[in-house]
Amino acid sequence: MKKALIIGASSGMGKALAEILTKNDYKTGITGRRVELLQSIQNLHPDKIVFRQIDVQEVSSLEFICNEIVNELGGLHLLVISAGIGEENKSLDFSIDDDVIKTDILGFTSLANWGMRYFKNQGYGHLVNISCSIAGIRGNGQAPSYSATKAFQINYLEGLRLNAYKCGISIDVTDIRPCFVNTDMAKGEGLFWVAPVEKAAQQIFLAIKRKKKAAFITKRWLVLGSALKILPYSILKKL
Repeated sequence: MKKALIIGASSGMGKALAEILTKNDYKTGITGRRVELLQSIQNLHPDKIVFRQIDVQEVSSLEFICNEIVNELGGLHLLVISAGIGEENKSLDFSIDDDVIKTDILGFTSLANWGMRYFKNQGYGHLVNISCSIAGIRGNGQAPSYSATKAFQINYLEGLRLNAYKCGISIDVTDIRPCFVNTDMAKGEGLFWVAPVEKAAQQIFLAIKRKKKAAFITKRWLVLGSALKILPYSILKKL
């Protein structure tokens, strides 16, 4: 039985992915801040799920807790980071930016760094990050820090992939790029192409199985994401 750890699985895509993994012969560790939600998930699959409470902003404790979960699982084949926050900040309130950076840069980097070191020591593994494709491609006037942190994640993952390659170690790194999915993270009015959580989770699992380097969720966003990269600033500022 393969072993997986999902950081941020108390709700949304992380929770849906945990359900899929348990149905596909994975023993899975799940984490989050809301213990009661984690407990309710484990109650459905007591033999296949273990959980720990984690606040990814408390970076000094992340490595210890992750190692503790892996020891209980009996190993690790797949690490999925699905913990992130995003807030509109048109007023440029620094407390909002600070909160986003602590989660989406400091917490993310600590977890990804730990995961890669673990996999390098054992000689194999698969690191997956559920980022946000559109946000990381260009700047965003309504949420500047959020889009910047996603750009950081995209580039950090590519750096980790290159690091493993140059070390001659077979470690897969997958950058999952969901856009609008029907979760609490989908904020704003007039959103379009909003995918159901279950559909997004199924596509994420398929990308993991295929060990893709990057995958847009849902697939239709690939075209729009490619176009956004080359969109002139004169047009971008009018959106």
